[in-house]
Amino acid sequence: MGGSTVVVGWQLAVALVALVALTVVTAVLGRLGTASASVVAALRAVAQLAAVSAVILAVVRSWWATVLFVLVMFTVATWTSARRMTRDRCGFYAGAAILAGVAPVLAIVLGSGAVPLTGIAVVPIGGIVIGGAMTATSVAGRRALDQLSARRGEYEAALSLGFMDRDAALIVVRPSAHDALVPALDQTRTVGLVTLPGAFVGVLLGSGDPVRAGAAQVLVLVGLLAAETVAVLVTVELVARGVIRRTSEQHT
Repeated sequence: MGGSTVVVGWQLAVALVALVALTVVTAVLGRLGTASASVVAALRAVAQLAAVSAVILAVVRSWWATVLFVLVMFTVATWTSARRMTRDRCGFYAGAAILAGVAPVLAIVLGSGAVPLTGIAVVPIGGIVIGGAMTATSVAGRRALDQLSARRGEYEAALSLGFMDRDAALIVVRPSAHDALVPALDQTRTVGLVTLPGAFVGVLLGSGDPVRAGAAQVLVLVGLLAAETVAVLVTVELVARGVIRRTSEQHT
């Protein structure tokens, strides 16, 4: 059992169950309409990647360097999502959405022991999850802001009926959440059938062990689905509350 690969055993099972539960609970509470689809996608990923996947090899070996590298990745991800959504400084609240998605996922996969607490394992896992949360945040934020602008009449009509600002905005922007999660759902459903992801191929070539490669990839995919679901929900909520917004003259 290598120190830089996913632990294949009860720890992996615990992490996967917890990640699916996190995804489903978040989807149900946020009324995103993706709870059952997420469960199906996760089950398909387990079945399709029973023999494959991998953790990206890391170059950072010390804990100080690991923490610094992860912080750099998070900072760049926040800046990227912020600029994708709006030129207003409030766009940097995207970092809250990304952190909300990344933190519980890393806590689960590291705390369960499914991924060893070593720099060579944390860096690639952290990078993949942060990258996924960044993309989901960008897509959800842009689409929510676009919808709030394009369907302004519906928003104002809801206000005239007595809805609070947040509730009126959610009527308009909530569909953006489902759209932003389509890529993650499709990637999880079709892995092993349409593509062999880089993490899987890397571990398979590095260790020659298809079981470890598959275990790593399915953990990554389900973790991404959980992180992106949480990040999207937080992003839509921030837009609905007016925390993330665009100035009237912006056209991004």
